[in-house]
Amino acid sequence: MATGTIRYWAAAKEAAGVPEEAAAADTLADLLAGIGRNAALERVLRRSSFLVDGAPAGTRDPAAITLPEGFVVEVLPPFAGG
Repeated sequence: MATGTIRYWAAAKEAAGVPEEAAAADTLADLLAGIGRNAALERVLRRSSFLVDGAPAGTRDPAAITLPEGFVVEVLPPFAGG
């Protein structure tokens, strides 16, 4: 199991209650299943996009995205602005 960091932005940060945290998971799907600890964060996660080590996860199946040791996953909820 890889260990790394999750960084929350905007509404995700507010819902998580922290700007970042350590995590351990094999895939992005495992990681997401483990961090949905409250209803507000679960709602934000469903609408968010994700960067894994700077690369967009896009529409790929989160179960097919393997997390390397030392990963950084950025949780990017939709936000307004230009």
